[in-house]
Amino acid sequence: MRMAMQTARASLVQGSSVAEGDIVTTEVSSSGSGRDTRRKVREGLVLSDAMDATVVVVVRDRVRHPRYRKTVTRTKKLYADDPGNEARAGDRILLAETRPLSKLKRWRVVEVLERVR
Repeated sequence: MRMAMQTARASLVQGSSVAEGDIVTTEVSSSGSGRDTRRKVREGLVLSDAMDATVVVVVRDRVRHPRYRKTVTRTKKLYADDPGNEARAGDRILLAETRPLSKLKRWRVVEVLERVR
């Protein structure tokens, strides 16, 4: 059952174009521990870069309300690890889920997709 859901999910992601703001789950290789290696990937805007090696990112997710069928925007603030201090406020970045790095940091910056002008 679980394997069938994973292959169905993989075929949906491969067969369709991904729009901006969509939640995409990709597979990240592990060290062979036998655990599920799926890690979440998010795209968001840097809200603050005032801390050293940490950025605050706003991730907006558009979902359809289950009862009223209206599109609702849900906003989440995430703290992400940015060891090189490359991201600036206003940049659009790609985040990947990681192990807990501190009390609030559970994400890391993968790349800067678009720089603020």
